[in-house]
Amino acid sequence: MDKIFVAKRVAQKLFETEAAVDGALVEAAELMSEMLKARTDVSTSLVFADDVQVKMMEAMKALSEARTAMVGVHNELNEAKLRLGIRTKMSGQDKPQEGASREQTIMREAI
Repeated sequence: MDKIFVAKRVAQKLFETEAAVDGALVEAAELMSEMLKARTDVSTSLVFADDVQVKMMEAMKALSEARTAMVGVHNELNEAKLRLGIRTKMSGQDKPQEGASREQTIMREAI
């Protein structure tokens, strides 16, 4: 199989994986926000479910570390592409559009 087609296939999967990690980080941040709002909405003490908030922050840290690792993977694959003699730049058309796999977020006015 031609190297360029293999590289494009790998690049497409890389872009999808990067988007998935970013999406998971967004979802985790939204969950954290909802948890904090929920505590206020039910008028509980600041210490209520503090352990849950700590666990959520640990999960978000892990997702952030995964994102950093994906940046490293991206850079290493770019180097591998050059070592294989593939000099063409992958077209941005193959990259998934921001938010393409997610529903559009609707902004609403805070009261």
